[in-house]
Amino acid sequence: MTDVAFVLNGTDVTLTEISPTRTLLDFLREDRGLTGTKEGCNEGDCGACTVMVSDERGARALNACLLFLPQLNGKAVRTVEALSAPDGTLHPVQQAMIDHHGSQCGFCTPGIVMTLATAHLNGMRDHDDQLAGNLCRCTGYAPILRAAEAAAVQPVPDWLHHGRLTAPEVARGDAAQPTSADDLADWYQANPEATLVAGATDVGLWVTKGLQDLSPLCFLGRCADLQQITLGDDGLRIGAGVTIAALRKEVSVSHSDFSKFLRRFASEQIRAAATIGGNIANGSPIGDTPPALIAMGARLHLRQGPARRDMALEDFFLDYRKQDRRPGEFIEAVTIPATTPDLACYKLSKRFDQDISAVCGCFNITLEGSIVKSASIAFGGLAGVPKRARTVEGALVGRPFTPETVHDALPAFAVDFSPLSDMRASARYRLEAAGAMLVRHVHERSGTPVSVLDLEAGA
Repeated sequence: MTDVAFVLNGTDVTLTEISPTRTLLDFLREDRGLTGTKEGCNEGDCGACTVMVSDERGARALNACLLFLPQLNGKAVRTVEALSAPDGTLHPVQQAMIDHHGSQCGFCTPGIVMTLATAHLNGMRDHDDQLAGNLCRCTGYAPILRAAEAAAVQPVPDWLHHGRLTAPEVARGDAAQPTSADDLADWYQANPEATLVAGATDVGLWVTKGLQDLSPLCFLGRCADLQQITLGDDGLRIGAGVTIAALRKEVSVSHSDFSKFLRRFASEQIRAAATIGGNIANGSPIGDTPPALIAMGARLHLRQGPARRDMALEDFFLDYRKQDRRPGEFIEAVTIPATTPDLACYKLSKRFDQDISAVCGCFNITLEGSIVKSASIAFGGLAGVPKRARTVEGALVGRPFTPETVHDALPAFAVDFSPLSDMRASARYRLEAAGAMLVRHVHERSGTPVSVLDLEAGA
């Protein structure tokens, strides 16, 4: 059990002796009667439970179904019940949804409104991206997008600036809430069996879907030193607690293709919570970031108590869901080159937005003139771990980077990988798709448009 304090719709809330895995969604609906926040999928896919969470870093739209209450310690939560003014004046997004007929059954509408209101507050007008995590099955998205565009030109309501963004934190109880990497290292070394919780975008499902008991728990959200990105002589060091959203913004210029690739990492709600360290430590063979990081030559920084060690990220993954991580050891950071102008990443999934990869391929091929000087190619979805395509790389290096060279290299994929068939794709399809990605890349390097977004824009 643990204690938590936060601000809910402008009112201080202090909870004592609560379960550390009780979700904000259950608390709002069952304990406070705030049923505007809906329970849909209960796994972070539909967005019906979206709320606005604010702290000193700003406001984020997050899925209440994947937020454990201790993650809110010291923060402020606003639900749809408190989006309008105290006198009943509607928020511009609410009014625009009415004016443009953006709601039919209304079940998904509160989450959509909260997502758009948070984007409106933050000045974000990439409405397609912002709404990718909100599903609507009866209204259709056209009137919702029209409402978003209409609201975007309206000023942020004054009443949204008046609420407090933080609350006095409490950290009593069984769940650990360290405030630095040093505190975490000491505690985790003494409690190596514990579950570490950063964004909870995957761990949350262990509770809501798997009904697992995760105790003892350690919440990492207060470790500010794990949330830093710094540029040094060895490259860009990214703290394990950096969110995917923050990373995407930080590397938008220095690693532009990586940043564009991160757009397809789940949804805005998930990117605002999920961390780079969590995505790596999860060890999924279809995790989005490891293939890109491996292709960049990323190095992983691990810590166990006072001891630290570094390794190439590709060496961290040993087998399916098995990593080279010792008891009580955690990921402290990952370092990538300061810039990667040759990196290209391709994700194949059944939906463009918010879907899991069937195959993910990342190519970091450096040319000297027209000759391949070096190649680092990594894939997810072709093995039990994210893995380099070393035979393919060898078939390219020293040769002209042409469609003919790529064609000759395609058989090497079957040497590097023996994928499995599952519900997402057959083994044969995966191998053929991986080869097609290399074909796509050679055409892209020659200037041929290959992105569906580019092709649509030019149509």
